[in-house]
This record gives sequence, structure tokens and C-alpha cells, in this order.
Amino acid sequence: MAEFDFVIVGAGSAGAAVADRLSESGKYSVCVLEAGGSDLNFWIWVPVGYGKAFYNKHINWMYDTQPDPGLNNREGYWPRGKVLGGSSSINAMVYIRGQHADFDDWKAMGNPGWGWDDVLPYFKRSETNEAGADDFRGGDGPLHVSSVDKHAHPLCRNFFRASEQAGFKFNPDFNGADQEGVGHYQITTKGGFRMSTARAYLSRAKKRPNVTILTKAHTKRVLLDGNRATGVIYDKDGREQTVTARREVILSAGAINSPQILMLSGIGDGAELQNKGVEPKVQSVAVGKNMQDHLGLDYLYKSKVPTLNQQLYPWWGKLAQGIRYVLTRGGPLSISLNQGGGFVKSNPECDRPNMQLYFSPVSYTKAPKGQRPLMNPDPFAGFLFGMQPTRPTSRGHVELKSSDPYEGLAIHPNSLSTNHDCKEMIEGCRLLRKIAASPALQKVIETEIIPGPDVQTDEQMLDDVRNRCSTVFHPVSTCRMGPNRSDNVVDPRLRVYGVEGLRVVDASIFPTVTSGNTNAPAIMVGEKGADLILEDARSA
Repeated sequence: MAEFDFVIVGAGSAGAAVADRLSESGKYSVCVLEAGGSDLNFWIWVPVGYGKAFYNKHINWMYDTQPDPGLNNREGYWPRGKVLGGSSSINAMVYIRGQHADFDDWKAMGNPGWGWDDVLPYFKRSETNEAGADDFRGGDGPLHVSSVDKHAHPLCRNFFRASEQAGFKFNPDFNGADQEGVGHYQITTKGGFRMSTARAYLSRAKKRPNVTILTKAHTKRVLLDGNRATGVIYDKDGREQTVTARREVILSAGAINSPQILMLSGIGDGAELQNKGVEPKVQSVAVGKNMQDHLGLDYLYKSKVPTLNQQLYPWWGKLAQGIRYVLTRGGPLSISLNQGGGFVKSNPECDRPNMQLYFSPVSYTKAPKGQRPLMNPDPFAGFLFGMQPTRPTSRGHVELKSSDPYEGLAIHPNSLSTNHDCKEMIEGCRLLRKIAASPALQKVIETEIIPGPDVQTDEQMLDDVRNRCSTVFHPVSTCRMGPNRSDNVVDPRLRVYGVEGLRVVDASIFPTVTSGNTNAPAIMVGEKGADLILEDARSA
């Protein structure tokens, strides 16, 4: 039986950061258990390869949801990283911290130490921004953040001008002083390759003698001695094995797997656990509850001018861009297809931006629902323009299907279950139409392909939303942080209520979903969580 000071479950966006920071002094021994394998995969390292990684069972949990009433009982597809780097190894790499007010909201909800001024130092510590350090951006962190502007398609400029014509300002840095406006996205890449947390953090940690990283190690449950976590039982190479923790067990398995491991360990709603054949040990009714996610919808247009379709659809176009990438590490294969976007107000009554925009100079009208084969776009010139409301009020949950640790959870998104969320989706659709009607985009739009000009009324728009919208892959809050045990899972120091020596450090602890892509704040949670753990270790 192996023994370490700290055992971390999950080598993903937060877990990799935790492993690196806990081990860098050399004082503590750290064991990381990762259910997936190595990140040395062509489709991970080449940035545009995420279209393939999204559907690769070898590096992806490939979860399906239960039929969702708000989406006309459609089942959703939820990719989650099952590999070193976790979802940071398969995502679209967009780096968005969220609005300053998001974190001040967290603090106001009873979570001291989680306001914007508290978390900004951790964002900066994690980052090296290619534009250099300033009051908001980091200059010497492990995670490299770059802009797509040098390789973005010229059509993005039409989107920016159209947005300004519609009344929205240009913003050169969504992660700086203010999030509001439109502009180029920043992404986690360096030298033309993806910058996952495996590359950023684990590449450093694995060189240390006090770090052990076990891949293809499937965690079954946390070991409890009374109300204290003492280790983890996991499967590797077909054998059940045990690793013990002298100080703490840290769950960084993400918003789906962390609550699953808690429930399999007997931590959850006792009655629900008994019904699934799990012996209840610690009553914690909020485990798996309060789940939040972003829903997005794309409008697709046929273009009068060339788009990326002409570069990436024909075989000779793929070959030419492949050669360009190999020789220069540049071009469309070196960046995300989410090249432009922004954060705007869908109506003047909003006190802060409530809508995220995506502009991609490429289209996929023949893609199966819920899939985006990004290397095979339409044979004609086209582009897509999408939106997602940033702070939905619908709440879902996850629950065990059985006591089998290899059976995925039942995921209930409960999408569009509030009038607020339905209203904002309609506003988002009208916002897309407003910007598309601006002169700068009208100059290049031949026709709206999907949903098409027949969709005009609020009722028609909402029906289209229910039929077509899908997750933007940002589930959070299933192990929510908060000041009381009755409706939260962890306290503001990320300690699991009712259990000593056990924390959750990942996006599942978000009190509310942040305004935008969730990978950057998940990494921040890893950075801050490591500091909390080290502070408590020093005072023990």
C-alpha cells in the first residue's frame, strides 16, 4: 500500500495546478490518479484538432444526458476530458476569466476570499500572456495565453464593424479592466501547440522526485475512517489498489466525476444512496445538485466572400494548410475556430453584459446534431455566428445510476426551465439578427441558411432554440461552495462538510457559473485551492 502526504484524484484543469503547487517546495509527497492516459496525441496538440478530440473515446468520457424536457426531450452530448490535462486537453482553448462582478457575487454569497480582488492574483500567477504583464495580466506563469488576431480570418473584421454599427464597442482584452465589447478571443496555445494544464503544470511537476502520476487509474471511492478521509481505492491494470493520504485527499475530477466519487464513497443524500445500493456514511444532500451550464445556439450564413470553408473543405486545401502548419506553426490549424466574439447586453435594462457572442468564419450545415466535424466544413462559402446567455437561472442535477463506479451518472440538465432563461435565449436570437443586419455583415451575407428567414416571432425563435440549442460544455456547481452545509458541499476553504481531510478543488465548487468559458476560472480554483491546502498544512 503506497502512502503520500496528498492524493489528488484527477489531472485536469484544476488538478494539474494543485499537483504542481503542492509539490514545488519539495516538502510534501503527492500522488495524482488520472483515469485517462497520456496527452501525447496529435489531435490534442494541434489546436484545431479539438473537433476530433471531442469524439475520441480514448481521451474523452463522452457522456450523454438524460432526455431534457426543455430541449424537447433531446439527449445532450457532454464531452469531458479523460486524459492528462482533462478538459483543457480537448476544449476549444478559449481563455475567459469571467466578469469581475461574478467573483464579487461569490463573495457576497458568503464565501470570503473569493471576490475579484482576492482571485485576481491567482489568475495572474497562472498566466504568461503574450502581450506582457500589466495590472490585470500575468507575465511569468506556467499557462501561456495568446491572441488569435495574427491568424484570424479577415471576415472577423466585418463582424467587429457590424457589432460597432449595432452599438457595441470594440474591446482588445476581455480579461482586462472590463469584459464588455467585441474583439478577438485569446486562447491557451504556445508556439502553435495547445497549452493544456498537462503541458503547463504537469510537465514541471512530473520531473520532481516527490510526485507520482498514475494514469489509467480509475478511482472507485474515497476511503473513510469514521468521518476522516484516509485514502483512495482505485483500479489499475485490472487490479483494485489502495493509496493512503497522510494529510488530505483532494478531488479534482470535474463537475461530473467529483460528485460521482463522493456519492460512491457514501457522501450524499442518504436515502438516494441507499436506493442505488451505496451505504450512506456522511449526509450531504447538496452533492450533485445545483448544476449550472451554458446553452448556445448558432445562426449559419451563406457568404458572398471566401471563408475558411474554401481552405478546409477540399483535400488540397487541407493539405496546403497542413503543410503551412508544419512549416510555420501558423494558419487556421494553429488556433481555435472561435476567432471573434464578445460580451454584450441583450437589452438596455441589463446592468452588465449578459450575452456571449461567437463568430467563426466556417460553417457546418450537414453536421449531425450535437456534433461538429471541424475538419470537414461545407463545400460553399459560409460562416456561423452564435450566442449564449452568460448567467442562466435553470438548475440541473446529477445522480448515480447504480453503485457501479464504471457506470456514468444520470445527468439531468433541466435546461430552459425558467422564464428568465427562455426570454434571454429569444433576446439572444434577436441580437444575432440585429448584428447580422448591420451594413458590414450585410455586405458579405448572401442568405441566412439556418434557421432561415421564416423564423421571426418569439414563439418560432423559442421553438428553434428548443430544437437546436446545445450545451457549450461548461457544467459547474455540482459540489457547490457556500457558507452552510444544508445546501452546499464544501466550505469557502473547499473542505467537504462533514469529512476531515477531504476537499474538492475544481469547477464543481463554483457558487454560480461565470460569465463565459469556464476553463480559466477552473485553473484559478486549482491555484487558490493549493494555497488554501498549504496554509492549513503549515498551521496543522
